[in-house]
Amino acid sequence: MGLSLSELRDGLPEGGLFGGGAWRWSPEPLKLSKAQAREMMSLGHPLARFQQACDTIYRRSASGKLPGWLTELLDEGKPEWMVRLQHEPSSVHQFPRVIRPDLILTENGFALTELDSVPGGIGVTAWLSRMYAAAGYEVLGGADGMLDGFKSLMPDGGTVLVSEESADYRPEMEWLTRQLGPSWDVASAEEYEPDQRSLYRFFELFDWESVPTVKQLARAAASGEIPITPPFKPHLEDKLWLALLWSPALKKVWEQSLRGNHLRRLQELVPFGWVLDPTPLPPHAALPRLNAHSWEEVAAFSQKERQLVLKVSGFHETAWGSRGVFIGHDMPAAEWAARLQAALDQATEQPWLLQEFHEGKRITHPVFRDDGLVEMMQGRARLCPYFFTDGNGATNFGGCLATIVPADKKKIHGMSDGVLVPCVIG
Repeated sequence: MGLSLSELRDGLPEGGLFGGGAWRWSPEPLKLSKAQAREMMSLGHPLARFQQACDTIYRRSASGKLPGWLTELLDEGKPEWMVRLQHEPSSVHQFPRVIRPDLILTENGFALTELDSVPGGIGVTAWLSRMYAAAGYEVLGGADGMLDGFKSLMPDGGTVLVSEESADYRPEMEWLTRQLGPSWDVASAEEYEPDQRSLYRFFELFDWESVPTVKQLARAAASGEIPITPPFKPHLEDKLWLALLWSPALKKVWEQSLRGNHLRRLQELVPFGWVLDPTPLPPHAALPRLNAHSWEEVAAFSQKERQLVLKVSGFHETAWGSRGVFIGHDMPAAEWAARLQAALDQATEQPWLLQEFHEGKRITHPVFRDDGLVEMMQGRARLCPYFFTDGNGATNFGGCLATIVPADKKKIHGMSDGVLVPCVIG
């Protein structure tokens, strides 16, 4: 069992699956233990509950039932019309129906570094799952789990709206919709005229000004006139929630908003985080876990102390694909201090967060060289399981994309020397 390099390359659909992108190939999927696979595949329900809790907490803050600083923070930098629309009572039960966490495989389990509601990779994962399943591997999610999951979003057909800003992902979505049949298609978000069909929004909300009909679509979505997922709720696409999960001011709120076992599970997965706020602390106060009284002290941390990740939150062109991510111990002290200060300076218009860095464990995986021979690569892995919520509210696992990068890389994301494979139990 095992795929050859020519089988993988020849199996690629015409035009490829990722515009301008490339990755390395492997003869076999990534092997996970039964316990790892079971834990990963069961995350859909708690993560859906987490997103619902985030929305409830946001709404309670907007209505004055919780402190207003929360909505002020989450609304920073967003257009007023979009903020106003997500307060509409008619949108209260609308949530992202695709959930994809980024899970770093560490020595101590998983570290959840992002929760993506508009994820790329759906078509790539579906194609890889089919290819490796056809070669005899029992791929997690099965050969068609991704296709079935995506179909459950628009069971009677619909249109995937892809913007120019997201154009690299258009080939994989075109392949995906071709597999589903003639009732599903892909259209340009910039040129689309609403026709009452169900829609999958494959563009980031910060890119709204490039889509002429965006306000019309958003109003139709909020009222339920046109089924659109993900909904036009920009606060749910903010990374800030991963830091707010740890906010001492929200401890009781989270305990009231989530079941105890769901909250414990999230806190086991999500690295501790802080929202960057330049407001000076009282003389006797400290930043939790950092043992620092000010961000100036954090800026002066030694390399050993800088096991931290600085991230732009969301609603920004660098907030996806690792472009707005900076790893403290991987940069010179002066650059770290400058990046941190720049983030603090932007705090009132573009939120940033800081998280503890969790290093991926070293693994060994077979990889094809260009000549078709196989070599063993020392690497680190990120797992991206995809969960799909159907019309009845049930969230199901569809498949998992593993990205394996060389062990000397601190960031794990799609790159030309990275490997993309599905997962199996082995």
